[in-house]
Amino acid sequence: MTTPLREERDPGLQPERTRLAWRRTTLSCTVAAVLAAKAALHDRGSAAGILAFAFCCVAWLAFLALAHRRIRTLTAAGPAGPAALAPRLATATALCAVALAVFAVALVF
Repeated sequence: MTTPLREERDPGLQPERTRLAWRRTTLSCTVAAVLAAKAALHDRGSAAGILAFAFCCVAWLAFLALAHRRIRTLTAAGPAGPAALAPRLATATALCAVALAVFAVALVF
């Protein structure tokens, strides 16, 4: 009776679920940016509102670029699975999401 020296990794649907989670998060950030635009432009928004909206757009675009990069990495991964998410990318993505939330809240108040 022989045992295989290395077992094959069976990722199942995990990469697909992760890819979908990135897309859902990107969609949520897009909705937040659109709502921020509505709040900034409501009643001919103030200069501070327009500035907060501009920062919101920059944070959204940065998040979109980072998420798209990760989605492409997940799609291109072979049967061995994708490489782990780099701490630098994870930190940048989290900072973009938090910044987007902070700027959106600033527009509401």
